[in-house]
Amino acid sequence: MSIQDIIEGKKHWWAHVTRVKALPPDYQIVYKEIQKYYFKVGPVELPDLTLLPGIVDFFEEGAADGKGVLELIGTDVAAFADDLIKDQRTYGDIYRESLL
Repeated sequence: MSIQDIIEGKKHWWAHVTRVKALPPDYQIVYKEIQKYYFKVGPVELPDLTLLPGIVDFFEEGAADGKGVLELIGTDVAAFADDLIKDQRTYGDIYRESLL
C-alpha cells in the first residue's frame, strides 16, 4: 500500500464521516452503535468495502422518506447488524473458536 493509497483511503473515510454527520440524530446514534459493534466483532474480510457506506445509503433514503430509523431496521439493532454479516466470518467467531 502506497502513501497515495493511504491518503485516498483517508479522503474516502472523512467523506463517509461527513455523510454520517448529516444524518438526523437518531440515525447517527444507531449508525455509531452498529459501527462500534462491527469494529469489535465484525467481519474479518470485507471483499468490496461497501458495508458501512451501504448502511449510510440506506439511512439517507429512510431519512429522506421521513421515516424513523427504528421503522427501517426494527427495534433490535444488534439483530439488524448481525443479519447484514450473517454469511461472513467474524472476529467473534475466531474468539469463540479460540475458547474451545
